[in-house]
Amino acid sequence: MPVTVTRTTITTTTSSSLGSSTIVGSPRALTQPLGLLRLLQLLSTCVAFSLVASVGAWTGPMGNWSMFTWCFCFAVTLIILIVELGGLQARFPLSWRNFPITYACYAALFCLSASIIYPTTYVQFMSHGRSRDHAIAATTFSCIACVAYATEVAWTRARPGEITGYMATVPGLLKVLETFVACVIFAFISDPNLYQRESALEWCVAVYAICFILAAVAILLNLGDCTNMLPIPFPSFLSGLALLSVLMYATALVLWPLYQFNERYGGQPRRSRDVSCAYRHPHSVCPWDRRLAVAILTAVNLLAYLADLVYSARLVFVKV
Repeated sequence: MPVTVTRTTITTTTSSSLGSSTIVGSPRALTQPLGLLRLLQLLSTCVAFSLVASVGAWTGPMGNWSMFTWCFCFAVTLIILIVELGGLQARFPLSWRNFPITYACYAALFCLSASIIYPTTYVQFMSHGRSRDHAIAATTFSCIACVAYATEVAWTRARPGEITGYMATVPGLLKVLETFVACVIFAFISDPNLYQRESALEWCVAVYAICFILAAVAILLNLGDCTNMLPIPFPSFLSGLALLSVLMYATALVLWPLYQFNERYGGQPRRSRDVSCAYRHPHSVCPWDRRLAVAILTAVNLLAYLADLVYSARLVFVKV
């Protein structure tokens, strides 16, 4: 959805023309600041997965996730560069006003997670030698990629008076954060034993799933320029989504810690009481730590939805 952003107003337009922040269809696109930044992203992710692949230092789920992150970010960044160089934005199947910044935000979060997860759950358990040196270097380049993607988001986000897509606005970027945090929560609750013992905990899982789906739908509608397909006005959909998510996450923020850490409701208040956490297992996270991580991430997402609700309420959409 192309939008004009002012201090309190977003003006939606029905034009399908696609803009680009670089010189369209010219090698000179690579010499512009954004083009050079994307070359840095391409190089850093390529070096990261190449270093790890050369010594096979990516065994286990955490290593697999990190390798997937670097390969995926490299591939999509390469596609974006090819589209920019060839001037193929109009033929791209997704909204070019929304896709690059949406991807850059996801890539920044992906690389951030890899830069934290890979060294803490994998590298520290490796013996000193060539493989460990390569893994440490890969972590460094992953951090560089994270900074590069975050810089692109900062450069291309919506500013007052600009014609841009919804995903470049603060609520749009918050949608990316909300879905990413939800995905991390899903990873931590992949073991059904963490929540199947109580219906209140199953409700929390339902909250995470429902809010994730609704936020993902909002993102996909913008990427596909399909916001007019909704039976209600898109601004009303966004406001209702944010309000519903705040209310649902508020219940999860109360119920999850209550039933996971309160002895009265069958929880474990201390990590030392969890036998599985007595020993450090490489490439894995013990159940008590998983419960704590979900509680923290629930609070993070609630804050994100609150900010989303505030910004959505302040924005006015006017068709032109």
